[in-house]
Amino acid sequence: MPIYPMTDRRALPYRLASLVLAFSTAACPALSAPLGAYVVIGEDGAPSARALVEAASCPSVRVDGRPRAMRVRAAAGTLPLRPTQSTLENSKPSAFPVTVCESALPRGARRASVEGVNLPLPPALVRRIVVIGDTGCRLKASEDAYQACNDPRKYPFAAIAARAAAWKPDLVIHVGDYLYRENPCRPERADCAGSVWGYGWDSWRADFFQPAAPLLAAAPWAAARGNHENCTRGGQGWWRFLDAHDLLPGRDCVDAANDRRGDYSPAFAVPLGGGAQAILFDLAFANDKPVPETSPLWPQFRETYADIERLSQRARFTFAVNHKPLLGLKAKTEGGRLTFEPGNGAIQSVFAPLSRTVAPPGVDVLLSGHTHLWEQVSFSSGQPSQFITGFSGTWEDVEPFPAQLPAEVTPAAGARVESFSSWVYGFGYMTLERRTARSWDVRVWDVDGKLMNRCRITGRRSACDRPLVPPPTGN
Repeated sequence: MPIYPMTDRRALPYRLASLVLAFSTAACPALSAPLGAYVVIGEDGAPSARALVEAASCPSVRVDGRPRAMRVRAAAGTLPLRPTQSTLENSKPSAFPVTVCESALPRGARRASVEGVNLPLPPALVRRIVVIGDTGCRLKASEDAYQACNDPRKYPFAAIAARAAAWKPDLVIHVGDYLYRENPCRPERADCAGSVWGYGWDSWRADFFQPAAPLLAAAPWAAARGNHENCTRGGQGWWRFLDAHDLLPGRDCVDAANDRRGDYSPAFAVPLGGGAQAILFDLAFANDKPVPETSPLWPQFRETYADIERLSQRARFTFAVNHKPLLGLKAKTEGGRLTFEPGNGAIQSVFAPLSRTVAPPGVDVLLSGHTHLWEQVSFSSGQPSQFITGFSGTWEDVEPFPAQLPAEVTPAAGARVESFSSWVYGFGYMTLERRTARSWDVRVWDVDGKLMNRCRITGRRSACDRPLVPPPTGN
């Protein structure tokens, strides 16, 4: 961990993250204290208290001074092997030696706690939102990709979570990809030596629950699923810990025969008050190829579009949240030539024939991750603005964009880019602060809390102060 003078403000998130990690791993005399307690926001904004305990039974949750029973969402156990993205030699069954408990919280509750741990409750009017994504530490043998999980500057999610929590948000939106520790670190790599790996509780604790602890305590979460949480990867933990829907047999990613069901859940709306809302939808299993109408996936994509279209009519302003960017851009070099990848081809193939602007007409802003950068795109042709926040901890592996996009570059047919901004040189998080229901201030922050960019959202359009954020001094 970096050593800073005690007066150096940059040290704050690292000290706080260090204290959180020390607390969560130390032997604690409070035998009944949960391993984790947090709030997940679900359909129509319904808050659900979750608690992770070592006992087989669940504690109660106290709401405004009165106890309410919690039920077992997922019992402790070791689940059948789901091979990792590499080889069977780098795979193991997922052990979950923790019981996941849950209880619906009544709307309008003022205080809630589990065994003395206070829970953050959603306000009627959400004014301040933290947006993060792609937060795990990448260990993947098939790509020879070994991030320095032991170096808090090279894997800084704990510091980002602490810094974002200090901003005192009303809501946290995570755009997906929580778990990246898929394979063991190579023995010669000291910077990730000893890292836990796989899809069980030890990896979920190291990649998410320990580093995210201050942010889980600061605000309720609206959590989108990433492709790293598909059934063939971290889906078992996703359904146990974070999915807002009921955990039912057959959609728990335990039996591969049920993966089509386990890899999909209906879209739902989270009211933000004052005429604004967020709609979360789950198409993280989408690849980049068009989906033919004969595909068994086509009805799920079509159902998702219909759900978003219906839900978007409930509010004057809508953020649509999913993992893979519908209207984002990615730069890459092939054969010494810079090329540009458009938005997700699978989702576009179903959505575009249904809407002139690709997305349902009631959607104003898309929030996504998957590409490991921060990005903003706005259009003169009516499409919703796209923001990408896949820069909150996972190893960044994207090319920088040129000073000006070529005129012909577009993320989708018929979409004319009006405003574009990106940052590919560092880790951080994004904040949204309400001005009106249809107008939001956007701020992009680095891991040390330095302001990297300012943007303004007005309806479907957005614009930022800096088209390209340069690399930090010294790079």
